[in-house]
Amino acid sequence: MPEKKTQFNVYLPPDLVRAVKHRCIDEGVSLSAFVERILTDYLESKEDKE
Repeated sequence: MPEKKTQFNVYLPPDLVRAVKHRCIDEGVSLSAFVERILTDYLESKEDKE
């Protein structure tokens, strides 16, 4: 069974949003999947350093 997802809103500079959307298109992934991967990678890298 897939993990339940929760929606949340963030405010980012338009240029950053545009760049992220283009990267998602280039990688063929959804914005949600991209952000989930980036945040997970970031948190795991922080845990490794502690």
